[in-house]
Amino acid sequence: MIDESRVVYTTCPLCEATCGLELTMRGDQVEKVRGDDADVFSRGFICPKGASLGQLDADPDRLRSPRVRRDGKLVPATWAEAFSAAHTGLTRVIEAHGRDAVALYLGNPTVHTLAGGLYVGTLRKALGSRNVYTASTLDQMPKHVACGYLFGSVLAIPVPDIDRTDFLLILGADPHSSNGSLWTAPDLPGRLRAVRARGGRVVVVDPRRSRTAKAADRHVPIRPGTDVFLLLGMVHELFSADLVTPGGLAEHVNGVDDVRALVAPFAPESVAPRCGVDAATIRELAHELAAAPRAAAYGRIGTTTVEYGTVTSWLVDVLNVLTGNLDRAGGAMFPMPANGHRGRGNGPGFQIGRWRSRVRDLPEVAGEFPAVTLADEIETAGEGQVRALITFAGNPASSVPNADRLDRAISTLDFMVSVDPYVNETTRHADVILPPPPHSQQAHFDLSFYYFAVRNVANFSSPATPLPAEMRDECEIVLRLAAIVAGLGAEAGVDALAEDELRQAVQRVNADTASPVFGRDPEVLRSELTGDSAAERQLDLRLRTGPYGDWFGEVPQGLSLAVLRANPHGVDLGPLQPRIPEVLRTRSGLIELCPEPIAEEVRRLSQVPLPRDHEFVVVGRRHLRSNNSWMHNVPTLVKGKPLCTVVVNSTDARRLGLVSGGLARVTSRVGQVELTVEVTEDIAPGVVSIPHGWGHDLPGVELTVAREHAGVNTNRLTDDLRLDPLSGTAVLNGVPVDIEPVSTSEGT
Repeated sequence: MIDESRVVYTTCPLCEATCGLELTMRGDQVEKVRGDDADVFSRGFICPKGASLGQLDADPDRLRSPRVRRDGKLVPATWAEAFSAAHTGLTRVIEAHGRDAVALYLGNPTVHTLAGGLYVGTLRKALGSRNVYTASTLDQMPKHVACGYLFGSVLAIPVPDIDRTDFLLILGADPHSSNGSLWTAPDLPGRLRAVRARGGRVVVVDPRRSRTAKAADRHVPIRPGTDVFLLLGMVHELFSADLVTPGGLAEHVNGVDDVRALVAPFAPESVAPRCGVDAATIRELAHELAAAPRAAAYGRIGTTTVEYGTVTSWLVDVLNVLTGNLDRAGGAMFPMPANGHRGRGNGPGFQIGRWRSRVRDLPEVAGEFPAVTLADEIETAGEGQVRALITFAGNPASSVPNADRLDRAISTLDFMVSVDPYVNETTRHADVILPPPPHSQQAHFDLSFYYFAVRNVANFSSPATPLPAEMRDECEIVLRLAAIVAGLGAEAGVDALAEDELRQAVQRVNADTASPVFGRDPEVLRSELTGDSAAERQLDLRLRTGPYGDWFGEVPQGLSLAVLRANPHGVDLGPLQPRIPEVLRTRSGLIELCPEPIAEEVRRLSQVPLPRDHEFVVVGRRHLRSNNSWMHNVPTLVKGKPLCTVVVNSTDARRLGLVSGGLARVTSRVGQVELTVEVTEDIAPGVVSIPHGWGHDLPGVELTVAREHAGVNTNRLTDDLRLDPLSGTAVLNGVPVDIEPVSTSEGT
């Protein structure tokens, strides 16, 4: 008997856009995927990644049972055997060398899951190691640090209110390809078209004429890594042309005059030779931003994974503040997620360097060390040396600069556990691999990305199909690892652990004197929570005690998990609203516009030498069908024209003898790669571009399709000694390289 098909709804977990998907299921298989036309946020929009969700779920290379290393080989094992092996290996290292000898690495997909949002903190606390690393220091950490200093919280990140803006300045971002980043907005191409359709303007600053730049009103090429000088020149122009108009923000801002003095050396004529943008254009951009009725500046990975990423990120919001565009409709606004909490207008503030790394003396930032120093901590003997590693949804052997070095270092570890569905470039070194279930078998709520959404919405998805007996829920996997490193053993009752966490969370809410449920019996409150698991009941608690919550009946018509279950297409909570001063967590209760750690970095910038002529630098790029290193094993996402090429300007190509389709050798201080050339007019001279996330041909990688389209790993070129000093973020863009053709005889 053939199972009848049925339709279920879910939220796509493959990027930050949170698009609603309509899944046609037959049994436990995803038969068809289309956009959910009724989704309150995405309105049917879907990209190639979302459309491939069924293929990703059914990937034959995806692990369905654990792997354990025996006699040097990763072999299938039962869950009991895998957790026992994890317990033995991790406990041995902790008892012999201490907790700092175990490092934890968290990859980007961690923030796409309930397990990552709810229980990774539990794992970190149970491990008690200072050696925590995440993909944040390969991506967006400068924005967190800048906003931490400005607003007092690393999560207080304003996003362009794109649906109401008249002028949008985009720096170092290609949302047509990425679907947005730190900017949750389904169908950003459509939203950008709408800006122009209503008479607004979109300007893109990028060394490459990206898909977004081609669709904009204006493209401004820039030398990679120098956006900081462009922005300093724009801020200088705002002051010199008397265009500073913070409006209603004025009473909430401290340090405007300090910024005026700080940018005095950076007149447009002074910065133009450094950034490659002429002084007249710098002035025009400043005047356009100031003159627009409603405007916003936005910068992303091209402005964060550079040497002055934190200062650049800070300047983006300095522009928004000085033009009065922060925290107003059509400007840069602070979302209010359903699982968040309203503040009281001040807090403890933000600082870095509460502890420092053992080898390179790098400061802790937001509770973690820079990923670029993980190899140092593994290779360098002595007290506190990293001897074991837990990776969660991460591929650091591919994604960290000087990847060959880190790959070799990981291979020397005493023990390694990975929570991952694949045997990839990193997990091939693991002693235990614990695979989470496919998305269709997990509940979903975006605990992280609603903090960056352009409209306040909430959507919960139940699992489309029950969890098979041979799989384990991801929450259970994380909690069991937490129990192991806490010394509770491989067979600890994780259900009881989860319920204990829930009980403590209820008690915290109940003990808050400002809470509408203050003084009520916490056990009664806990019994009223709904959900099919402790994780879902945790989510219900966050929703019910959040800014739109029902507070256990105290707020009629308020939000709860039950309300979301009854609305499978999501609940629209309305457009973004002004949140200053409530959103601020600074000690002063003000926007600290000129924090001293950032001001110190700005003063150093006047001493930066001019770039050398004829020096090439490499930048990354994304493609709509590619998402880091874990989407290349789906046939429909890698078919057609090769995606992993080196893009070269036509003038440079003629001078060097490079031709489209030929091979080029690209060399940096740390490594060398050879790959196919793509000649174009759409990139600035002196710049070459290679996408990240490729290089799948290493021994032991079990990714059949990805190996056939292996490409090269651009992190064989990026330098682990180069980083943004304030955030510890790797310099992935603007890395000096040499490029030359590979002769036919060499390439054969």
